[in-house]
Amino acid sequence: MKEFSLNLENIHILIKELIDIAKDGNIIFLLRGDLASGKTTLVKEYVRFFYPEEEVTSPTFSIQHQYGNIFHYDFYNHSLEKLLNLGLLEWVENNGIHFIEWGNESLEKILKANGYNICVIEICKLNNNRTYRINNG
Repeated sequence: MKEFSLNLENIHILIKELIDIAKDGNIIFLLRGDLASGKTTLVKEYVRFFYPEEEVTSPTFSIQHQYGNIFHYDFYNHSLEKLLNLGLLEWVENNGIHFIEWGNESLEKILKANGYNICVIEICKLNNNRTYRINNG
């Protein structure tokens, strides 16, 4: 497990780490943290590195947004059963980098059992800084 304590001005350090983790091209980042902890901001900064002109917004109501080969999901207030019925496992079959906000332990177990490459990122807000705990394994 790696841990970073960063603010928005130096979040590029974390982005470079995530790019390195995702170098093989297919990974699912499960983002965990309280409301307003910075999950969407992390995705915005990652997408900005590859697609600086894209306007990244939270897919709270649409469940999924796509930016090139980067997929961004928001599962807040959606049951795992509903998501599986909608085609979750088919969505993550798409070649690319997947960021799932509110990716809980149950989802993690299902994805691992189906052979997906998973990295969990826990985000804790501390004033203007965030602590990011990365478990890639």
